Amino acid sequence: MRVAIIGYGGVGRAFVQLINGKKDYLYKEGLQIQVNYIIGRNGGVYNLEGIDLQDFMEFGLKQRNITKYPKWGNEEVSFEKMILNRDVDVVIELTPTNKETGEPGMTHIKRSLECGINVVTANKGPILLSYKELKNIAVKNGVQLGIGCTTGGALPSINGGMMDLAGANILSIEGVLNGTTNFIINEMENNKITYLEALKKAQKLGIAETNPTLDVEGWDTATKLLILTNVLMNEEKSLEDISVEGITKITPEEIKNCLAEGNKYKLVGKTLKNNGEIRMTVKLEKLDSTHPFYVVDGKNKAVRYVSDVLGDLTIIGGASGVIPASASVLRDLINISRGYRFCR
Repeated sequence: MRVAIIGYGGVGRAFVQLINGKKDYLYKEGLQIQVNYIIGRNGGVYNLEGIDLQDFMEFGLKQRNITKYPKWGNEEVSFEKMILNRDVDVVIELTPTNKETGEPGMTHIKRSLECGINVVTANKGPILLSYKELKNIAVKNGVQLGIGCTTGGALPSINGGMMDLAGANILSIEGVLNGTTNFIINEMENNKITYLEALKKAQKLGIAETNPTLDVEGWDTATKLLILTNVLMNEEKSLEDISVEGITKITPEEIKNCLAEGNKYKLVGKTLKNNGEIRMTVKLEKLDSTHPFYVVDGKNKAVRYVSDVLGDLTIIGGASGVIPASASVLRDLINISRGYRFCR
């Protein structure tokens, strides 16, 4: 399988490391991944016969500018060149998320699908804004669009809903979808510290970003909930349709009282379908010990589906970080190679 990697940040580097380290496993799966392109912001690396990933990674230990790679690096290597050559089977789209326009990932995904190239992406922006359009383009051109990394990374939330609830109507989606906020709340519970103290610890450990706004104000959860809703309930909702509250105002006293009641706080994203109407919220909720999310602590995440004929399905776990994220990209790539149809 010939692959182009578009976007070479943390997940892109982790993906190269992962597929190079899992060559033997992939070979046993009957899958030989040949990376023809690695494309960054200002150029990239291209070899029609496949890039030597071990050599390329050793180069990357000393130099971050991939165009300087002495064998096949070049500022002229671009997405346009890849589209013109059409010598790949799958585009791995890993550029940063833009929730306003979806670019540049939107163009990368759309044009690749239009050219009959499968796409696997970790980029939430295009899926958030235009999933139905992109899916229709994939179906029209007989290719697949893998998006498993966009709603929880290693947590198989999208794939679980697609595969294991096939034939059922999903009546509700409920999720603890942001590991950062879950970690912060857990720290406040266990160590009796303030929100700001817990946030600083999360930032020091690299769990929270320097600017944690998207996580702590609930927008990351809202983004993932919206993708799950549009994909699995066949909707075309937007972020404006979600009532969003974060965790920034939670106090140690509220945490203490909640625990004394035998409950725990979780930031929960929820979509409910009632008489054909959809209601979507992201907010702190008190959960008692009978709720499946009660045990979802630390950086763990979870999603729960309630359906009409298959009952409840709850998925808990999924590691956090760039390696698990890249592993979820690889998971979609393997499933495409096995003939699984995400778009039909």
